[in-house]
Amino acid sequence: MSALVSPLLSLDGAVAGDGPDAGVAAHYGSFHTEQRTLVAGDGFVDLSHRGVVRVSGPDRLAYLHSLTTQRFEGLEPGRSVWALVLSPQGHVEHALHGSDDGEAFTAHVEPGAAPSLVELLDRMRFMMRVEVADVTDEVATVWRRGAYSLLPRAELATFAHAAGPACGLWAHEALRIERGEPRLGLDTDARSIPNEMGWVGDPEGREGHSAVHLDKGCYRGQETVARVHTLGRPPRRLTLLHLDGSENRLPEPGTPLTYDGRACGFLGSAARHHELGPVALGLVKRNVPVDAPLDAAGMPVAQEVLVDPDVGMHVRPNLKG
Repeated sequence: MSALVSPLLSLDGAVAGDGPDAGVAAHYGSFHTEQRTLVAGDGFVDLSHRGVVRVSGPDRLAYLHSLTTQRFEGLEPGRSVWALVLSPQGHVEHALHGSDDGEAFTAHVEPGAAPSLVELLDRMRFMMRVEVADVTDEVATVWRRGAYSLLPRAELATFAHAAGPACGLWAHEALRIERGEPRLGLDTDARSIPNEMGWVGDPEGREGHSAVHLDKGCYRGQETVARVHTLGRPPRRLTLLHLDGSENRLPEPGTPLTYDGRACGFLGSAARHHELGPVALGLVKRNVPVDAPLDAAGMPVAQEVLVDPDVGMHVRPNLKG
């Protein structure tokens, strides 16, 4: 649970989130209206409970290039990118999103993840001229007009006054799930590899949508990613799930998925979408037919393909925004 409590929880109608998203507003009275506001390109979402890490020093881009899945050498100031830190076996340990300002690369991560990421990065620094710091107490994350941004935490209230209306995390999560954008720790487990999640490559070259580059040389866990990409067919695949809307409930993250009575994966994030109804992300075994009906704790579930199980370049074909 996040230790940070946003000052925006004092806004009229704010209802606090729970679990890893405690500390920011789940909604401000109507999450469906808030979704429509965000779709229209208006309003913003307070994500100030997320951790923030800053990497500075003259060797920072070469350092991040050698350690993460992203191509950092030659990264232009102001360009936002996703990057992953993998275990030596290729499992995803950290997911970060940020940009460089010419002096430092600053990125946001899942709530509570900044200290462990800072420890790992600092441990791998060796003789490089790099400084790594947890700046969560200084920098806040917000989402507006389809993009994540970072701003000084002291300016959050002023930003909210100018950027309103405020929209809650439930609205943001519903749109994130629709985009097929997984959250580390909610839509993944300790065995997840980038190929399963659609984090490898982007043939359309959309900025920031590829967390893993296959032509950047070696990095930790690279062998697993390259092998699965070359051979194709990762063990599991990220799937958009359409849940039976006849029941007034959403399954909890981690709910087992079954096919024909046999375990086939698990359900991650779930939300109520203003047009699609109840939706979720799930990680499903590759050999489960893509059109097979699934079950989540007694709730019927239909699949929509995000990661193709039969190709080498695993890209979410309907990734938006």
